[in-house]
Amino acid sequence: MSTAVAVTADEHQQQQLKKGIAEFYDESSGIWENIWGEHMHHGFYDTDAVVELSDHRSAQIRMVEEALLFASVPDDPAKKPRSIVDVGCGIGGSSRYLARKYGAECHGITLSPVQAERAQALAAAQGLADKVSFQVADALNQPFPDGKFDLVWSMESGEHMPDKLKFVSELARVAAPGATIIIVTWCHRDLSPNEESLRPEEEKILNKICSSFYLPAWCSTADYVKLLESLSLQDIKAADWSGNVAPFWPAVIKTALSWKGITSLLRSGWKTIRGAMVMPLMIEGFKKDVIKFSIITCRKPE
Repeated sequence: MSTAVAVTADEHQQQQLKKGIAEFYDESSGIWENIWGEHMHHGFYDTDAVVELSDHRSAQIRMVEEALLFASVPDDPAKKPRSIVDVGCGIGGSSRYLARKYGAECHGITLSPVQAERAQALAAAQGLADKVSFQVADALNQPFPDGKFDLVWSMESGEHMPDKLKFVSELARVAAPGATIIIVTWCHRDLSPNEESLRPEEEKILNKICSSFYLPAWCSTADYVKLLESLSLQDIKAADWSGNVAPFWPAVIKTALSWKGITSLLRSGWKTIRGAMVMPLMIEGFKKDVIKFSIITCRKPE
């Protein structure tokens, strides 16, 4: 009896999390697009580079290119991806970029109806309506058949997933034999062999961020690698790109504190304001090495 209740409570918690994520992005995506454009993710910068405000949008494009390069996604017309899924697609920036780059068909999924609708509108405006499509769907229960995609793309959505094993299992399920899987996500630092958990002061920083950004418990890059190994995926590689994203959060805060940013925030609603208030904690987390910006890639066996 108690087990049934526990499962129900867990399911309820996951439903509340999904609802919070959808509402957060319904509310905040318009502001983000207005200030930062169509890519709702970090930029990739040279370490210790002096960054101008105008550099950030090109850094977001560079993030996409660096991820493809790290995963050795081929440009060769005979081997390039033809079908792509963008898991946690935002307003479809990556989907449209990848569709154009490879001439591929791309399907994006998001929990936010506002994002899905805006992504589709942008695709139509950019002449890509026949190449990309977007829908509201759960990454933990994707509405696609097994083995459908030869590139599985998740750019900064893994941190929202309450069940990391289910998340990577779904990425692997929808991947075709030989397909590349790319996960770019926020992690906490890897634990040393004699540690069982993060230190209390580290947990405190992450918990504050979680409650404002609708994140479940964090995991480490090493945890992701173990999960991928448990699914017998091949060519597993991971890297810490924290140094390459260092200029991002200070720039986000700077834009949030601009007149345009402040007026947009005040119009948006409490969820977005609450998210803005914990941005300095992201910087603190990176500086204290508790937060890591990680890329993890692998290939599904042929």
